[in-house]
Amino acid sequence: MQSPLFGHTETQAVGRYALQNPQLLRVRVDGSGDVLARSGAMVAYTGKVAFTSWSPAGRRNRRGNDPTTLELMRCDGDGTVYLANLAQHLHILELQREQLTITSSYVLAMDSSLRWQVVGVQGGEHISGVGSRSLELTGSGTLVLMTSGQPLVMRVRPGAYCFADADAVVAWSSGLEVQLQAQSRNTEVWRRRGTATEGWEMAFSGTGYVVVQPSELLPPRRIPLRGVATQSGLGQGGPRGVSR
Repeated sequence: MQSPLFGHTETQAVGRYALQNPQLLRVRVDGSGDVLARSGAMVAYTGKVAFTSWSPAGRRNRRGNDPTTLELMRCDGDGTVYLANLAQHLHILELQREQLTITSSYVLAMDSSLRWQVVGVQGGEHISGVGSRSLELTGSGTLVLMTSGQPLVMRVRPGAYCFADADAVVAWSSGLEVQLQAQSRNTEVWRRRGTATEGWEMAFSGTGYVVVQPSELLPPRRIPLRGVATQSGLGQGGPRGVSR
């Protein structure tokens, strides 16, 4: 059998995280540190790897109520895991004692060494993209974020504002000052899709970066099956090994 299809074989890369292609992440799991991935993001794996639900016990946001909007699973064992979310474009970031704020819907995977808390943009609970619960990540480690298409990274400099559609903003430097403002006289607060007028925009000032995607839609979510506690190739069911 011959076809260009067979040219898309596994990449040989050094390091824990690598891109198999722009929409597919290759992660090496070897027990040296926890890899946290978005629930349901595994599309393939080799070796002996288990996937278990993970939740940061006691994690609260600054208001002390809702713990998080991000559902994660822990990848453990020895092997290679391939992660994706409906062909979203993927980007690997190395944080070195830096702070980054990201809308939780755009997180694909990260090291457990990164610390994070739920934060909010004032008034953002009315905006579909920003929402009321973004994640502020701190520390050192790897983060893999996803965007709908190739993003634009805008540099923010002192003395000049940077503006972006609230539904297109993916992440920004946590040190930036952020203001939310409406650019329409429409009385509906929720973002209006397909209208000729713009809705809400975010204004950034200070020093840092803003990541904007060429889309005003949130990425579709994989919905995990109810009652599935662990998915593993090591269970009693062999390759299907799903414990319920």
